[in-house]
Amino acid sequence: MNQERIHKLFESFQSMRVMIVGDVMIDSYLWGNIDRISPEAPVPVVDVVKREKRLGGAANVARNVKTLGADCVICTVVGNDVHSDDLIKLLNEDKIRTTGVIKSDARPTTMKHRILSGSQQILRVDEESKHPLNSDENNKLLHSVLEHIEQTDVLILQDYDKGVLNSNNIERIIEIAQQHNVLVTVDPKKKNFELFKGVDLFKPNFKEICDGLNLSIGKSEEDVKSAVEQLKEKIGAKNVLLTLSEKGVYVDISGEQHLVPTEVVSVADVSGAGDTVIAVVSMGMTADLKPAEIGVLSNIAGGLVCQELGVVPINGQKLKDKLIEVYC
Repeated sequence: MNQERIHKLFESFQSMRVMIVGDVMIDSYLWGNIDRISPEAPVPVVDVVKREKRLGGAANVARNVKTLGADCVICTVVGNDVHSDDLIKLLNEDKIRTTGVIKSDARPTTMKHRILSGSQQILRVDEESKHPLNSDENNKLLHSVLEHIEQTDVLILQDYDKGVLNSNNIERIIEIAQQHNVLVTVDPKKKNFELFKGVDLFKPNFKEICDGLNLSIGKSEEDVKSAVEQLKEKIGAKNVLLTLSEKGVYVDISGEQHLVPTEVVSVADVSGAGDTVIAVVSMGMTADLKPAEIGVLSNIAGGLVCQELGVVPINGQKLKDKLIEVYC
C-alpha cells in the first residue's frame, strides 16, 4: 500500500454510509484521589476531582466510524430515562444520526459507572437489563433497520449480550441487508454466536471463538486456523477476522489466510478496542482493501486506542500517519 493509496482510502471513508445495530451504553467515569481508608468499612475513600460520560458499546463503534469521516446512523433500543437523554445528547455532539434510536419504558439504558484513582480502576457498577427485546421493541427495531437500509453501504452488528440483538431479530436483520446488497459484519458474543449465519465478516476475539465453539486451544497458527475453519463451517461466515490480543490478528478473507503480528505497544486500557477494530475492518472491507491490508489496519487501530485510558475512538490522523509509517 503506497502513500497515494492510503490517502485514497481515507478519502473513500468520507462517502461511506454505515449503519450500526446493537447494544449501546454510556461509560461513566468518576476520577479521584485516594489518601485514606473509610472509618465505616475497610474500603478506600475516593475524593472526586473529575466526572465524564462517554459513548460505549455499539455507540462507541458509531463514534469510531464517525471520527474516520463516514456518515453514520445507529439503530437500537434504549430506556425512556435520563440516561437515554444523555446518550442521545452525546450522539448528537458527535453528529451521529439518532433517527434509529427507539425509547422504551420496558428496559433501562445501559450505564457502566467506573471509579478510578490515577490509572487504576477501583470499582465498576452496572445498570442494565440483559433480557431480549419484547415483541413490540423487536418490531420497532426491524422497522428502523428497513427505514435506513437503502442509505447504507455496510451494516455492523455489535452484540454485547444486552438483548437488542436476539433470536427474534438477528436472522431477519441479516436478510434485510442481503436483500439490499449491503455488506454485513458482526462483532459477536457467546449467547448469539451461532445465529449470525452467512454474514460477510465475523470478528470474534480468541475467548469468544473458544467459548462459542467449546474449544480448548492455544494461539498457535495451526490451532487458530483449525478453529476458524470450524467456525466458517458452523455458521457459514464468508470471511473471518480473529483478534488474538498480543499475538495480533488472524485473517481469513477472500480465500487468503494471514497471521498478522501486532506491534509492541504500551497498553493503558483495552476497553473499547474491539469496537474500534470492527469499525475499521468494516470500512476497510467496504473500501476493497486486500486481506493482509485489513489485518494490518485492524492491528494498528486496536493498538492505538489501547494506549489511551478509558473508552476512546480512533484518531483518524494518527491511524493514517501510522499506516504511512508502516508501508512507506
